[in-house]
Amino acid sequence: MKKNFMYLGTRSMIAMLSVAGFIGCSESSTDNPTKTEDDYVLSGELSSKKELKAGEVYVLKGGYHVKNGGLLKINEGVTILSEDDGDVDYILIEQGGMIDAQGTSSKPIVMTSDLKEPGAWGGLHICGRAPINLEGGSGKSEIGDAQFGGSDETDNSGTLRYIRLEYTGYAFSEEKESNGVTFYGVGRGTKVEYLQAYKGADDGFEWFGGTVNAKYLVSSGSEDDSFDWTDGWKGYGQFWVAQQGAEGDCLIEADNRSSNTTLTPVSNPTIANLTLIGNNSTTSKRGARFRAGTYVKMYNTLITGKPEAVTTETAETESSFVNGNSEILFTEVATIFKSGVAGLSQAEGNAEGVELSFSKGYVGIKEGGKDMSSVDAFFTPTSYKGAVDPDNDWTKGWTKAL
Repeated sequence: MKKNFMYLGTRSMIAMLSVAGFIGCSESSTDNPTKTEDDYVLSGELSSKKELKAGEVYVLKGGYHVKNGGLLKINEGVTILSEDDGDVDYILIEQGGMIDAQGTSSKPIVMTSDLKEPGAWGGLHICGRAPINLEGGSGKSEIGDAQFGGSDETDNSGTLRYIRLEYTGYAFSEEKESNGVTFYGVGRGTKVEYLQAYKGADDGFEWFGGTVNAKYLVSSGSEDDSFDWTDGWKGYGQFWVAQQGAEGDCLIEADNRSSNTTLTPVSNPTIANLTLIGNNSTTSKRGARFRAGTYVKMYNTLITGKPEAVTTETAETESSFVNGNSEILFTEVATIFKSGVAGLSQAEGNAEGVELSFSKGYVGIKEGGKDMSSVDAFFTPTSYKGAVDPDNDWTKGWTKAL
């Protein structure tokens, strides 16, 4: 996506004045006599530790790579601002680098741009050492050309909690657009929960292999897919929300590998308690689209706003339901299951043509779900379908409404 340079000078000046204002009034010179404007600029490479102070504003200039041995610590209430200055701005955690970004529900971390439009900056990218199914077991990230993949399923890249990422999706080329958060071979030692991707030009969240788990995700107004996985992702997920705006393709687009659907490890996540709300597009009809050899285990899901709520494609994916590698249960959809898998819409707890309604965009559940806590301790016990219980609205206070 092309950037608008008409107000370049004004926007850059405003952003830097904002930073200077925080420098001038947040602490006195006697408290920190060495504080400089450069302390509030994120640029280049980080090979040691950098801590961003709670409640402060930092400016992102270009690609910011956290290298092997580096640690980026982001405290609650921090704002990271991408300037509309012609630089390609993104944050990339390389293999061996760490991020410790922990906001709170009342003071989330906000990564945004001074240009309030989808595609304004390049988002957050994390490269780990967990298994992927690319040849040789490793690959290079689409953004930043960093290596990812390996053999360590428990690899730890840090912690992400209570973060809102706004206006991501910068188009680096016709083939490379950035997501809100991209997980490249990230291991399950990494903790991921309470993240919102807001009005991005590409996908909200995407997994390229790995084993990382993810809980409490909100994809709002993503202009491509809300959730996307490929290359052998085998993690767990629970409590996901997708809410499309006027634009948007699939609510979930899931692959093993389009160029070779039989590569191993095969994508095979287990996900539960999803609320997926489409935009009723007659051109982008598919909701949760499972294809290119992926397996999936999906439970306790509500889907509306797509003419074809659940679709299955490719022989390998559809065969996985027959041989027990995949199952979709306790899933209710407002329209239809479009699948070559016999009896999918009649499987336990499933129903199509169901009337679904939500308050505040996506708050609401239906009783009768599967308790997934017996599968793994990662899963919170539930007895309902859907992501957001009105009696426990975990999105309140830190997310932004469409």
